[in-house]
Amino acid sequence: MNDLEGLAPEQIEKISKARERVIDSIGKNMDLYGITLSIGHLYGYMYFNQGPVTLDELSKTMGMSKTSMSTGVRTLLDLKMIDKVWGKGTRKDLFEVVPDWHQNFSDYFSIKWRKAVEGNMNALTKSLNEIRGLKEEYSAVEGLTQLLSNDEHKIEEAVKYYRWLLRLIEALENGTIFDFIPKET
Repeated sequence: MNDLEGLAPEQIEKISKARERVIDSIGKNMDLYGITLSIGHLYGYMYFNQGPVTLDELSKTMGMSKTSMSTGVRTLLDLKMIDKVWGKGTRKDLFEVVPDWHQNFSDYFSIKWRKAVEGNMNALTKSLNEIRGLKEEYSAVEGLTQLLSNDEHKIEEAVKYYRWLLRLIEALENGTIFDFIPKET
């Protein structure tokens, strides 16, 4: 895990300082998106590593327990930010960063937003059906019918938003988002 071996102490110190700044920045950025700072730092350390690493290596490098490393690695795997890879001559699980930040962004938001959209759409659909049932049941009560129609309209607008968000998620997942906002080359 030490790609700085053989360098002069002053070179190691300068490179390490520059890397630590980036790692801390990655951690803080990921913290904004609901991923703990320590998992962000874990990703950062893995990002600068020159190849796959084991949980033991990560634990030693970061000074954290193997259990904490396992939890962090599992989170990063679930978010598709790292991959489990095969390594010749080792029985231990190896992990490496998926270095495509555009794909990491797309995967992260697709996973998180899709889950939220599905839950919200279920709630909206259930409420919309209930309101429509109440409108039918109390169609003769004018004040109530207007109130229910207003609520129905508000929920329909929310449904339109979530359908739009699903299209955005699909554009992230299939990469067409980059037709509108191209990656830098």
